[in-house]
Amino acid sequence: MRAGKALKNVLAVAALVLTGCASQTSVGNMSAAGDRGDTLTWGWSLPSTWDPVTSAVGNDVHALTLVYEGITETDEKGEARPGLARSWTYAKDGRSVTFHLRPGLTFSDGTKLDAAAVKASLERGKGAKDSTVAPQLTTVESITADSTTDVTLRLSQVDYQIPLLLSGKTGQVVSPAAAKDATGLATRPVGAGPFVLKSYVPGSQATLVKNPTFWNADQIHVTNFVLKPAPDPSVAVAGLQSGQFDVADLTASQVGGVKAAGFPVGTTEVLPVRVLDVNNTVKPFDNPKVVRAISTAIDRQALVRTANFGHGRPVWQPFPEGYVAHDPELDNLYPHDVAKAKRLLAEAGHPDGIDIQLALGKAEDPVGELIQRQLNAAGIRTTLTVQTPGVNNYITRRYPFVLDQFNARQSPVQALQVLFGAQGLMNLGKTTPAGLPAAVARASGYPLTDPAYPAAIQAATRIAVTNMPNVFLFTVTRFTAHTPKVHGLRNWVDIQRFEGVRVEK
Repeated sequence: MRAGKALKNVLAVAALVLTGCASQTSVGNMSAAGDRGDTLTWGWSLPSTWDPVTSAVGNDVHALTLVYEGITETDEKGEARPGLARSWTYAKDGRSVTFHLRPGLTFSDGTKLDAAAVKASLERGKGAKDSTVAPQLTTVESITADSTTDVTLRLSQVDYQIPLLLSGKTGQVVSPAAAKDATGLATRPVGAGPFVLKSYVPGSQATLVKNPTFWNADQIHVTNFVLKPAPDPSVAVAGLQSGQFDVADLTASQVGGVKAAGFPVGTTEVLPVRVLDVNNTVKPFDNPKVVRAISTAIDRQALVRTANFGHGRPVWQPFPEGYVAHDPELDNLYPHDVAKAKRLLAEAGHPDGIDIQLALGKAEDPVGELIQRQLNAAGIRTTLTVQTPGVNNYITRRYPFVLDQFNARQSPVQALQVLFGAQGLMNLGKTTPAGLPAAVARASGYPLTDPAYPAAIQAATRIAVTNMPNVFLFTVTRFTAHTPKVHGLRNWVDIQRFEGVRVEK
């Protein structure tokens, strides 16, 4: 993924420092270490589990990156860069890749993090019965520890996506000793990330401390890190004013109130998109014309303008404009047209309309309510229901029609597999277009710098979107507020990181 090409439009609206956050320019003005605070509290979200192999929520990766380090990382622009591996080398035929680890690495429990440990962690991700990352490792045929610092992945096909793939949950290395107790790992992670989890109250708070053995510990400038759920709209301002939060991620509805209180709000156009998950093996969604009617009945621009306070852009595919896998031919694929939606319903055998149920993650969701009104206007009579708390629909598939958010993946090939692959986590119907696996393989076979790569990955996107039932809606904007004492916070189009962040006393 070439930063200047793959993400040029995304990054055009995302400055390298948070927009409007003038306090960040004063990082160098903090006179001495004695002026620094030792605690940062982030209002984001707690993970569904602290085990990256069994995590079934894409958003978990941000919290997991506090305690785990990947074999690689992605930078602010989404490009692969060194992590636990300081470099990597592909074989001439592209059928294997060797990662060269930094020497002397250890896990937070003091055990050695060497090539054997990386091999064990990846093999667990590939083979554990409850692994959610296994589908992303299907091209990995075998893994060998060639020395204490060299680990080689031998591949069933040419796959130049591996360095990107291993920068997220798939490549986060878990202590083999801790992984023996998979149940305990869910609340007691042992990794080699910038922080170590010291205490955890599910649903309430995670308290972490700096990991002195993290390979890049010199860039971690806070000793204590507290992770809390993002503040509710009614307490966002008070939470920042009282110091309950130093950094808080906001919803679009909170931005106005926080700005009015005098806190700068940074905006970053990030990779996730809002989407309707559809199980095309369940009636009436097994009829493609019904699904097309739903997509045609939705006024995406109105969703952006009204339900999302003007933020985001309409999309008909899982990738934003400017991203390497975004196919321009899919823009405005199903224009808003109520009359056409009604005709499609009639052609599908429902001339008098149809009754469906749309599942929401929370009771009050302006996006869901507006979609309901838009669908009702086209004769798609929609009832809203709230998903049962604690029920993971990716696993249970209880709800066939769900308002969701696709939180992107580090590799566009991985994203296509998650959404559309036969075993894809977000593919509720577990069906896949006949031509998609071959198209994905072709795209994976191009080095990321090859001029032919963008066309190949866009062709795979086109096959997936035009043959699968997912209804993509609009891009997501990340809103981040912070108190004046926080310095050095940077924009990341993908995984949020905290290297270089300082806090005044």
